[in-house]
Amino acid sequence: MQKSLLLLLFPALFACQTRPPATVPSPTLSVHVCTTSGDGQHLLEASTIDFAKGKDERLPTIHIDTAQQFQTVDGFGFTLTGGSAFLLHQMSKGERAVLLQDFFGKTARSIGVSYLRLSIGASDLDAEVFSYDDLPAGQTDPELRHFNLSKDTLHLLPILQEIKAINPNLKLMGSPWSPPVWMKTNGNSMGGNLKPEFYAAYAQYFVKYIRAMQTLGFPLDAVTPQNEPQHGGNNPSLVMSALEQADFIKNHLGPAFRKAGITTKIVVWDHNCDHPEYPLTMLNDPAAKAFVAGTAFHLYGGEVSALGQVHDAHPDKALYFTEQWTSSNGQFDGDLKWHTKNVVIGTMRNWSRIALEWNLANDPAFGPHTPGGCTQCRGAVTIDGSKNTKNVSYYIIGQASKFVPPGSVRLGSTALEQLPNVAFRTPEGKTVLLALNETDQAQTFNINAGKQWITAALAAGTVGTFVW
Repeated sequence: MQKSLLLLLFPALFACQTRPPATVPSPTLSVHVCTTSGDGQHLLEASTIDFAKGKDERLPTIHIDTAQQFQTVDGFGFTLTGGSAFLLHQMSKGERAVLLQDFFGKTARSIGVSYLRLSIGASDLDAEVFSYDDLPAGQTDPELRHFNLSKDTLHLLPILQEIKAINPNLKLMGSPWSPPVWMKTNGNSMGGNLKPEFYAAYAQYFVKYIRAMQTLGFPLDAVTPQNEPQHGGNNPSLVMSALEQADFIKNHLGPAFRKAGITTKIVVWDHNCDHPEYPLTMLNDPAAKAFVAGTAFHLYGGEVSALGQVHDAHPDKALYFTEQWTSSNGQFDGDLKWHTKNVVIGTMRNWSRIALEWNLANDPAFGPHTPGGCTQCRGAVTIDGSKNTKNVSYYIIGQASKFVPPGSVRLGSTALEQLPNVAFRTPEGKTVLLALNETDQAQTFNINAGKQWITAALAAGTVGTFVW
């Protein structure tokens, strides 16, 4: 698509709003508390408690060390799949505006989502498979003369424009599920490898995508070279070994970005925690590492501590947690506890800068999806015409995104076995503690930060965010 046509379709460019610098926190009279319970009776329910006069010696204590500071947070959110955008675009304008405010706004009922992942081309949660350079069988286009974003202009980009109007500071990451099939060894949307003779063309495919999105007012914070490069059974998908990804980055993608003046970060792996050796292979290659900003993980296999393992080996590189899905067969209480413990608390305590749940929206039949795509992926919201029902991942992310804005810094906090937790200092100087009672009994505990003491309580299976 020509630049002039893109500008005609999407004329608005969005200026970033600046966030106030971090300040010394001013004294507060009470502690703001927000809770979501596993039984679903309390959903982002707000209350306040007073500070305590001191420590209750009978209770366990979460000590927050404000002098111990770790990574800066870039945001919390979801993947805005093509299917999600389609469903949102089918809603009435008024109902959609309310729902998008709930996700991305700064009102009392909003959760303030600050980071979205997009698929570069189709993911398996699009209604059909497509790339930005599809050709009849047997044809190739190494010059990318047919590159265009036409499929994205139907639903994804109009919805993204409305979202950016609500939150101009929203950050975006792009991940491809498959390159155009003519670049692949099997000529199929599923599996196969990237042909070496098209490495250079595929690097330019990323350049063209990033430039087109920038022109439309959607700058990309980061891209990953491939979603789940060791899973070739999805539709679409691509298999890429660690050595192949290192070759692609150091000899093609990185140099192409440098030549084009592109500052979008390159983030490797974007797959499970059971194979940290994959990103380490690239980070241990100085030529590849020079172009790599960090490593992205999912948690369908392995342990979340793999993020910390990669950090310890290369502390100069960032960590990102980019996907975890909730299932149509899952239960609210079990998903709330597991995802809060691992996707939010676990990733943040292991140096991640973002925590993203998977799909933003699905219909009542858990679609749209490609033939062979995920049939059980439950979105953060189920959309049925113009009606919507919020699901568990909305509240999992909301307990963090509503109170921990980009620019917040993780603080040290006591790790208690039955009270997993993580603490932050926001740019406005507030202290935030996110804690989970994963037991089947109510728990009362102390929170301590400096000279301030709080006596807090969480019902069984409840997530609480404490802000002061």
